[in-house]
Formats: sequence, C-alpha cells, structure tokens
Amino acid sequence: MTIESDTTETGTSAADAPVRGVRAPRGSYAKGQARRQRIVDEALIVFAKNGFHSGSLREIAKRVDLTPTGLMHHFANKEELFTEVLRQRDAAIREAAGDPAEHTLIQQATKVVAYNQESRGLTSLYATVSAEATDEEHPAHEDFARRYRESAARATPILIAAQGDGEIRADIDPALAARLIGAVMDGIQQQWLLDDTVDMNALFAEFVRGYLVPREI
Repeated sequence: MTIESDTTETGTSAADAPVRGVRAPRGSYAKGQARRQRIVDEALIVFAKNGFHSGSLREIAKRVDLTPTGLMHHFANKEELFTEVLRQRDAAIREAAGDPAEHTLIQQATKVVAYNQESRGLTSLYATVSAEATDEEHPAHEDFARRYRESAARATPILIAAQGDGEIRADIDPALAARLIGAVMDGIQQQWLLDDTVDMNALFAEFVRGYLVPREI
C-alpha cells in the first residue's frame, strides 16, 4: 500500500534545506541522530493518541520544530517513521523482559505485563494500532497478523516442554494456550487503558494461577 505523506501541507524552510558541497560540522551526526530520536518519541505520542491514519506528519513535525518537508530529511514517509516507532517499542519490551524461553515463558510474560503497566504511551500505541490493523488495507495488517502467529509458534514448544517438566498443566492444549496467553494480555491492557485502577499484574497472575499452573492436590 502506498502512503501519501502530508509534506505539501507547508513549504520548506531555509533551516530544512541541506547545504550541498559543504562538509558537515563536527557533531552534526550526533545532533541529527538526536533529532531523529526526538521525532520518533513525538511520533509515538501522536500515533498512540490518533492511530496511524489520523496521526498527522504536520503535528509530529510541529512538535519537533520542523516543517513536514524537514521531517522527510529524517524519514522518507509516514510508514517508515511508523515502522521505526514499532521497532523501538519491541526493542524496549525485549530489553525489559527478555525473550521467551524454556522454563521462563510465564516469567517473561509477567515481566511484559509489568512493563506495559509502567509504559502507558507504548501500551496505548500497541492497543490503538493493533485495533486499526484489523483492516486488511492497513499498512501494519500483515505485520500484526505475523506477530501473533510467530508469538504462538514460539510459545507452543515451550509450553509442551513445560508440560513434560510438570510446570504447566497437562490437560491444556499448548497451541491454544499459546494464543490465549497473548489474548489475555491484550484484553487486560485494554481494560487498564480504559480504567487505570485496573491492576494488570494481579489479573495476569490470577490467569496464570487459575489456568496454567498445575493445581495442587
């Protein structure tokens, strides 16, 4: 899908135009990277609030003191900027919670829930965009469908191994449970975004206790 940018909403300022044939001053690369990161940070706020389609490049540019054309010196179009926002969101969660692995799937999922409750902007972004992406024409549609498929595919063998070790109930279907874990996490965070008195950590712990962990005899 081709995304039309709103770069024509305003003209190019002199500050936006690159100077050709002139060597960049020392430190300009670092400044450019800092500006690029600031754009990503502000884009996260805008996309989390308005979604991808309604998130305006003009608004993002204004928040970082650029014109839309100036913003295009850092990101070619809205889709590229949006992709970078999601990439950084994934990296932040991976750094906070690690990757799911044998013997640690429940702990990793629990860390993700805890991180989400402390990171409203990222959580709101994910909830807003994942809902938008149910539209097959949305640029992130296939990406989100793939995310859920791959997450379940990674979790299923881990759950099977955990059943063999007695860490997970033997009477659950690992493939269905792999999908259900993500569904519960998404549902809990949706309720929390609507009502911040909801305790996501307590709800997920109750799900783990009542559904995943073997019952004591």
